[in-house]
Amino acid sequence: MLRLFRVLERLRACTEVPARNRHWTKIAELSVRFSSTKAAPRFRRMDYQDAICTLNTLQTNASALEQVKRERGHPQLQLQAMRGFLQRAGLKVEELDRLNIIHVTGTKGKGSTCAFTEQILRNYGLRTGFYSSPHLVQVRERIRINGQPIGKELFTKYFWQVYCRLEETKDAHGGSMPAYFRFLTILAFHVFLQEKVDLAVIEVGIGGAYDCTNIIRRPWVCGISSLGIDHTSILGDTIEKIAWQKGGIFKPGVPAFTVKQPDGPMKVLQERAEETGCSLSVCPDLEEYESEGSLRLGLAGQHQHSNASLALQLSHTWLQRHFLYPASSSPVEFSSVSPAPAFQPSPVMIKGLAETEWPGRNQTLKHGPVMYFLDGAHTTRSMQACVRWFNDVTPQHERNAGGSVVRVLLFNATGERDCAAMLKLLVPCHFDFAVFCPNITEAIATCNAGKRRFQTPSCVRDPDAEDDLRSSQSKRDQQNFNVSVENMLTRCLDNQQSWRVLNGQAEKPEAELLIGGGLPLVAERHSDTLVFPCILSALQWISQGRDSVLSDPNKCIIPVKPSISAKAAPLREAVNIHVLITGSLHLVGGALKHLDPALNS
Repeated sequence: MLRLFRVLERLRACTEVPARNRHWTKIAELSVRFSSTKAAPRFRRMDYQDAICTLNTLQTNASALEQVKRERGHPQLQLQAMRGFLQRAGLKVEELDRLNIIHVTGTKGKGSTCAFTEQILRNYGLRTGFYSSPHLVQVRERIRINGQPIGKELFTKYFWQVYCRLEETKDAHGGSMPAYFRFLTILAFHVFLQEKVDLAVIEVGIGGAYDCTNIIRRPWVCGISSLGIDHTSILGDTIEKIAWQKGGIFKPGVPAFTVKQPDGPMKVLQERAEETGCSLSVCPDLEEYESEGSLRLGLAGQHQHSNASLALQLSHTWLQRHFLYPASSSPVEFSSVSPAPAFQPSPVMIKGLAETEWPGRNQTLKHGPVMYFLDGAHTTRSMQACVRWFNDVTPQHERNAGGSVVRVLLFNATGERDCAAMLKLLVPCHFDFAVFCPNITEAIATCNAGKRRFQTPSCVRDPDAEDDLRSSQSKRDQQNFNVSVENMLTRCLDNQQSWRVLNGQAEKPEAELLIGGGLPLVAERHSDTLVFPCILSALQWISQGRDSVLSDPNKCIIPVKPSISAKAAPLREAVNIHVLITGSLHLVGGALKHLDPALNS
């Protein structure tokens, strides 16, 4: 606890609390609770909010991940448990065959690939289902019909159908209930079956072989986006081990496609395809497709080209198998890895690629003089792509500003990510300010003196993402959450220190001082760094009242010390402020909760 006192004390360098309310450092006075962690009422109303509260009683992120780690050596037991939960919910694995599934995994770009694929097939007049994770603001974003999150009424209706069936049978199964992500996967299958979709695009949560979506028996086609290092404690610490996990979604006779991969993981995917008995094709570059002029994409960034190519192959193959060949036709067996044909996309496909939207990925929002660049990059490879995108799009905006532009970085990362490596990639962007905060949406002063209520973005309640935040309602979890608050704030301070070192603004660790005469990585370029206790306080300080959306009188404004206000003079005087928000999809989701009110409806 002493460590937490010190962390909170250091945060007071940015936040100024009136003397009569100064209880930041008294843990007994710190009221930390999530807006969504209210325990489910004893007498359920079975409305939407009650469904959300009940959903959050399912296991915490940490325990769900520990469960995955324990079961990783016994994948069949994990999938067997998932089948048991599915059956208890009134569904059969065989019924999932009716969903005509496209199953997609990968480290980077699998969500964007799914978004492109779904948009293309929807443009053909098909009724689509789309299951993805994590959500940015509302959990309903994970389950989409025809590209739109299911409505509150529909979510509520189907949630209680599934939850009540599981609850009614739990006593006969040792009181077990599925963890958060497992439950939502079952719910998505139930929704898609009830709503009679023509097809379902299913994004894997983590990995592939052990993922609970992998109870699918007969997808129509499978896809693998770009591979990289992530979730190493679950998937393995080399890209080859990760490739083995990803190749676990291959099914006998079901065609599979992958974007170009390094030689090591490509060999593993080839071996997996051969073992499984399925074809494996490598997607061509987007520029190789036969079209008049270059294909325009609705998603920004050069890295989206490989995702779009994979989506073209997936949608094209699905259409061929569905309309040209019956499902009972001869399966496509493995021969060798072959290049996929660079066919001529139809006008419908071209239109689908151009119309695709996927919030939180290479997204730009302009609020008056403040422009936000949002990207949920959370690995070194995805951060490289984010930096390329940011450097590509900002020069034109800065030329159009007609005056001074201040660049601000808002950063946070969770789990086992290598924050220092990602921050190093961001240094060449030459930010004037680097701001760090935990994935806590807002800290609101309550009527109790000195207490703060921390609200988190709903996306942190995502068991397939390694986040330290807790989301269940038990007293024990609340105690664990206090520890995770300490971890979150300490991590922000560590990131701040890393940024200073990378910019030559602080002494390097003692071990590095053994070599004298070192030069700073960026000479004569220093950026101020600050740590804030929540996303809203960080955004309010960055925008300095110049963003009308953040100036909503209903939003709490956390006061800051005069010295911190004085640091913001360049932000008040600049013609434009450019803010890159990155490092975590959870951070991006929390920011969008404030920046795009429509997402809260």
